[in-house]
Amino acid sequence: MALAYLLGKASAKFLKVSINIPLILVLSIIPDIDILLGFLLKSEIHRGPTHSIITAILVFIPFFMLYRQKAVPYFAALISHSLIADFLIGGQLQLLWPLSTPEFGFPYIKIDNPVNIALEFTLFVIAVIVMLKTRDLFHFFRNRKLNLILAIPIFTVLLPTFVSYPLSVPLLLVLPHLFYLVLFAISVLIVFKGILHA
Repeated sequence: MALAYLLGKASAKFLKVSINIPLILVLSIIPDIDILLGFLLKSEIHRGPTHSIITAILVFIPFFMLYRQKAVPYFAALISHSLIADFLIGGQLQLLWPLSTPEFGFPYIKIDNPVNIALEFTLFVIAVIVMLKTRDLFHFFRNRKLNLILAIPIFTVLLPTFVSYPLSVPLLLVLPHLFYLVLFAISVLIVFKGILHA
């Protein structure tokens, strides 16, 4: 999420467009929806079609046609998951599905590898600093109905992380997950509170 935020923010600044921070963060984890689908289908499909750059381009064609350059930061957030993060950490991605099914990436860097820990935690710290400096962090504490989309990462990535393997993940990687979980939960609760008082 930190990488997607930084790429989305940088591309938005370059293109002189504004972005919706919660939507950028949600798009950054959408490829991992295959974890949930694999669980429901009782099949191993992780890092397959939902991690494909071809799939991302096809899905984004209508958005590029409608929103033109305004869609670029969101596309950057989506593909950063596969093309950068998962490609470097763990590899084994079907980046060109359905045109090709061979897997790509660096399979030797695992989640508990010191290189991964250093990269992820550094990106997280930089993202939080940028969020504070640009005041983007305060978007999460406003009553905006679109912030309800933050329930997607809460229930598909953040909570399952703590249920599935909290003890095997290095502490430095648990902290960012916990930060996002608390931040997103507060944001969603603020919207629900606003709905109840309306």
